[in-house]
Amino acid sequence: MCSCKNHIKENTPMALDESALPELLDALRAGDGVNLIRDAVRLVMQELIELEATEMIGAARYERSDGRTNERNGHRPRLLSTQAGDIELKIPKLSHGSFFPSLLAPRRRIDQALHAVIMQAYVEGVSTRSVDDLVQALGIDSGISKSEVSRICARLDIEVDAFRNRSLAHVEFPYVYLDATYVKARDTDLHQVVSRAVVIATGITANGDREVLGLAVGDSEAETFWTEFLRSLRRRGLAGVKLVISDAHEGLKAAARKTLQGASWQRCRVHFARNLLALVPKGHQDVVAAALRTVFVHPNRTEIAAAWDRTADMFARQFPKVKTLMDDAKIDVLAFSAFPPDHWRKIWSNNPLER
Repeated sequence: MCSCKNHIKENTPMALDESALPELLDALRAGDGVNLIRDAVRLVMQELIELEATEMIGAARYERSDGRTNERNGHRPRLLSTQAGDIELKIPKLSHGSFFPSLLAPRRRIDQALHAVIMQAYVEGVSTRSVDDLVQALGIDSGISKSEVSRICARLDIEVDAFRNRSLAHVEFPYVYLDATYVKARDTDLHQVVSRAVVIATGITANGDREVLGLAVGDSEAETFWTEFLRSLRRRGLAGVKLVISDAHEGLKAAARKTLQGASWQRCRVHFARNLLALVPKGHQDVVAAALRTVFVHPNRTEIAAAWDRTADMFARQFPKVKTLMDDAKIDVLAFSAFPPDHWRKIWSNNPLER
């Protein structure tokens, strides 16, 4: 089996002239196609790197030129991962200043996909060792070091922190959704993956534009955690809140009362329906759910309230717990009806994480 190394000198760049290409083609016909493609990629990329260096310096290697602005001073190795495999390139060093080819600019071509995989794995709580195994499984034999994974993920942390701390003073958000979910996350102090609460706030402007206001990760959805989260939104400029939409988490409700004074609270219609149906035998859930939905088709606040009472009374004898829950939750679930009807569909439920 023929190796392309017999046809391509390793230590010196080689011009893409008429003699080199036939040799490559002959070797390709006779030898190992994978290795040859890898060497061919190296040859082409090395030539492009040398050409860019020549343009920057103003002269080719050993060329006497009045336009020369610098001198070459050897090379430094650079391992590049490509779809053809890992290839070793030689980056020209300069006597003055530095040179890095635009061809190898960070996060181009395969680097973009590789960074995306690493960042997603980081978010999912995959260990750096497992990330290295994953990278090698993608065909990059050299793998990736722990420091490189950390460097890439640090870039993600910077971007997320900038988003989380941006100003919110550019517009008022009369409607604010609050929701939470639990995810697996890496604990850098414990050096392990643990279950953490992720809380998120989404706002809607008077024009109907939706914007994620902020997110935070904590050990639980305790009142103190929600309070600090909401205070951080206020410090960043959140203003004009008239309605807070969320599920019936007591810690969340207490925190909203403390930090968003003057705002009404809307109990999420979707979460309420789930709570209600949990009180009904499975065979009757479709009927109860359909009856509850009819409440929300009415065009004004008065008719909606009347329909709510009729529905609660209808199930009072067969499902007394349904009647009790509907009576207790009426004001909170129907809070949306005090606002313009064309806003109702956006503000009577809160499910941004599930959507």
